[in-house]
Amino acid sequence: MKIETITIGSFATNCYLLWPDEAAGAEVVVIDTGLDQDGLSQVLARRQIRPVAVFLTHGHIDHIGGVQGLRISWPDVPVYIHGLDAPMLQDAQANLGYLAGLEGIQVRADRYLEDGQVIYAGRISLEVLHTPGHTPGSVSLYSRAAGVVFTGDALFAGSIGRTDLPGGNYKQLIGSIKKRLLVLPGKTQVYPGHGPISTIQTEARKNPFLAGNAY
Repeated sequence: MKIETITIGSFATNCYLLWPDEAAGAEVVVIDTGLDQDGLSQVLARRQIRPVAVFLTHGHIDHIGGVQGLRISWPDVPVYIHGLDAPMLQDAQANLGYLAGLEGIQVRADRYLEDGQVIYAGRISLEVLHTPGHTPGSVSLYSRAAGVVFTGDALFAGSIGRTDLPGGNYKQLIGSIKKRLLVLPGKTQVYPGHGPISTIQTEARKNPFLAGNAY
């Protein structure tokens, strides 16, 4: 799998482009779209890349704001999110759009993700890991074949997601990370919603919120 990180918007959200191999053809899987309505769509259009699926790790505006722009250029691209976060997509209070002056964002999901599902998009397959705590419907997306997991705002390099926002739950988030993420192979690369990549082993050993999880 080839992975490209595009960091978009004032919240510096990591948007990920996935190809099944290093050839990096014209079709791509997108994980999160960033805050800017047109930022990601302009990048894809300029490079003549077509999204075949958009996965949203959760419903906050800095991860969903670019969906509308993608839909203008590619109206048929399917958008995935966990059902518990789906109501956030059209609620500026819940998705925090009001904080960015984006109360008018109206995002629609086509399909709902469930824990344990394996979703196939083109030649890429991703396993859904429900990792609530930052939001009720937060998910991480795991590729066993590539040895990578996209954690959204659940787990960062050296930190974890905020739990002081509506729907957040600190105890639940720690439980999600320990039960769903730290059980992955230690060499699994962690691609978070913000900041640099890490590994499961590194976070288990050095993340101050997860101390004592030996590998």
